[in-house]
Amino acid sequence: MSRTVGAISGINRYPVKSFGGERLEFCEIETYGMKGDRFGAFYDETKSGWSRFITARNIPSMLTYQAAFVDGGIRVKAADGRSFGWDEELLDEIQSKTSTTITMSRLREPHPENPDLMSVDGDSILLITDASLKKLEAMCGQELDDRRFRGNFIVALQDEALHEGDWIGSQLAIGDVVLQVDGYCERCSLVMIDPETLQMNKRVLQKVKEEMDLNFGVYASVVRTGRIGLGDEVRLV
Repeated sequence: MSRTVGAISGINRYPVKSFGGERLEFCEIETYGMKGDRFGAFYDETKSGWSRFITARNIPSMLTYQAAFVDGGIRVKAADGRSFGWDEELLDEIQSKTSTTITMSRLREPHPENPDLMSVDGDSILLITDASLKKLEAMCGQELDDRRFRGNFIVALQDEALHEGDWIGSQLAIGDVVLQVDGYCERCSLVMIDPETLQMNKRVLQKVKEEMDLNFGVYASVVRTGRIGLGDEVRLV
């Protein structure tokens, strides 16, 4: 038995951690997550674990670089129109933004703590809902670009009284794909940065902490691979 809870209204892919990404009409889901998503990252090799990653918390302007997954590789466009591949030229470009010595991952490098994933993050797929976004916008008194929260999928709920937290421990069927909803996404200071203007708004994180216990969106792992497209029904299994 299953029931429809909503539909996919947005698909975002982020080939590089903390870079801007690309909006898609459809995507392929592989065993580790979305094809082409989270394939690359920058590191501070003097650190370990999660603190090893160089992110927009360290270099906010990383968000202005738009990364795309093209023909099995990564192409990056800077705000001034310059183009880069995933190579030493790009490393030199990002190195110029910080005094910290950084390195870059190989493409599709296994995650150091979870070899089933790629080089970035500890969970496969991130989903957020339009209802939670609207609720947070009301709390903050402004519209919020969904890219602040870097969700792979935006789910437009049939009933705004529903909550994605209720899906934890259950499965979602979307198109050909089945996902297992594993837990909440606990948020950090990155949500304070507007991805378009880079302006900081501490109120966003404050409200996520006070009203949502830092939980915004849910992580899911892949049960069955396939394709997901805009408008696909999201069914709770």
